[in-house]
Amino acid sequence: MRISLPRPLTVLLGGLLLINLLQAFSTELIFDEAYYWYYAQNPAWGYFDHPPMVAWMIALGTLLVDNELGVRLISCFMGVGTFLLLWSLSGHPKKSSHIREFFVWVLSITLLQAYGFLSLPDTPLLFFTALFLWLYRRFLSHPGLGIAVLLGISMAALMYSKYHAALVILFVLLSNLSLLKNRYAWLALVVSLLCYLPHLNWLYQNDFISVRFHLFERPNQPYDFAKFSLGFFLNMVALFGLTFPWVYRTLFRFQPRDTFEKALKYLALGVLLFFFLSSFQRRIQTQWLVVICIPIAVMVGRSLMEEPGLRKWIWRMGLANILVLVWLRAGLVYEPLFPGTFESHGNKVWVANLQEVAEGNPVVFENSYRLASMYGYYSREPSIALNNAYYRKNQFSIDQSEALVQGKKVFYSPKGRKKGDHSYLDHDGTRRYGFFMENFESFRKLEAGISSDTGLSPEGVYQMWVYNPYDMDIPLSKLRFGVAYLDAYKRLGEIQPVQRHNPEEGMLSSGDTLRFEFRMPTPAKPSPVYARAVISENQLLWGLNGLAQPIDP
Repeated sequence: MRISLPRPLTVLLGGLLLINLLQAFSTELIFDEAYYWYYAQNPAWGYFDHPPMVAWMIALGTLLVDNELGVRLISCFMGVGTFLLLWSLSGHPKKSSHIREFFVWVLSITLLQAYGFLSLPDTPLLFFTALFLWLYRRFLSHPGLGIAVLLGISMAALMYSKYHAALVILFVLLSNLSLLKNRYAWLALVVSLLCYLPHLNWLYQNDFISVRFHLFERPNQPYDFAKFSLGFFLNMVALFGLTFPWVYRTLFRFQPRDTFEKALKYLALGVLLFFFLSSFQRRIQTQWLVVICIPIAVMVGRSLMEEPGLRKWIWRMGLANILVLVWLRAGLVYEPLFPGTFESHGNKVWVANLQEVAEGNPVVFENSYRLASMYGYYSREPSIALNNAYYRKNQFSIDQSEALVQGKKVFYSPKGRKKGDHSYLDHDGTRRYGFFMENFESFRKLEAGISSDTGLSPEGVYQMWVYNPYDMDIPLSKLRFGVAYLDAYKRLGEIQPVQRHNPEEGMLSSGDTLRFEFRMPTPAKPSPVYARAVISENQLLWGLNGLAQPIDP
């Protein structure tokens, strides 16, 4: 199962690895990388937004090198590993005669370059997709105990990388339903489930919060052809840049010669079809499609070795793509090359500026896991994101970060505030205002809901319940209760306070549940579709305490 490499390709890949390592070292983190670095500070079997693979990679890399290179170290090796696997998967007898063209073709794929050094969930997704397909091809030719176990482990690694991996496994299975009668295929499935049990247990322990958010709680917007469906096709173009006409022509004309190549075509077309249909419901992000780059890289790689015309145009347009990508990669480091500020520009500067303003106190960012994570990385001082009803939940909502700032003097940085006692410039030059708060106290983990056997209706009388998960009692005088009204896309419309008898009296004991009757307030805006119980503590903005519950039409 060894991958043999011609010497010219070894030299090219060695050069690519060196360039990626230098880029990883010299480029400041982007916001998502800082967020995943924050994940890695507390290794776990799962996180709010994603499975844990990217956090594990960063934890290992920073254990070896504690700087930007450490954050990206494993990604650099995975990027070259993906290239090696693609070379092996392109099992054409003439491929050694077309090393140059194959190298240019794969290097020209936009996101394969980006995920060759950035530490994002798509980096291991691409690597383990290529590894899964590499093992699957061997499984087809020599099924047995050993290869079944390895295939199962690779499927688990895929699922630990990103939930989109389920599509990879599904469409490969649909391409070959005879696997359902193969005992070694079932063994691979059992192995993968056993390996994935820790994450499934994490999901269970956390009330499947990741699944609920991605499938049911993520805010959306009304269908917009330009943003949704047209945006989907623009994403298809963005994946391959100037080579896209020849890439998709090859995909649709590709004639599989065996079961493995059938799997490649099913995977690419299946993922595209899935997200095309999804584009009628929500806006599709480019990286959601990135997994198709692996099967398409193999299919186009085989075709360009057989078709001189395709080889000529992939070579020309691929080189043009690479020139653009080189400029973009240089611009990540050297800001003047870009027409505007990018995420990787100026983070050390604004963090140092804010450190001086905050005077060494912890910083609380309102509704910005991005700024909180970036500040935490470059300052190595406590910072958290405090999320409220005008935003969404994230990892800061479910971990123990809130405890870092309880009872302390903090610098509070609201989002969108136009004035304040102190100010600083963030990464793109926006002036942000904030102020100090003595003895900061928040209770964002309070859970709440509205008891109803059916739907809710404005002005109806219901019971609100509030559960205290903290290990301390909370005076009710510190809490206000309200109802947030949402539209059909779960976007916040307004929040109305609700009244409770004797609001200044009583204590919400640790582990206890408060229940009280209230009349649903009349919404100022017509026809809300959902309602959510919300709580404000110590005059902070309303939290994200309850789930969205339907309102009777």
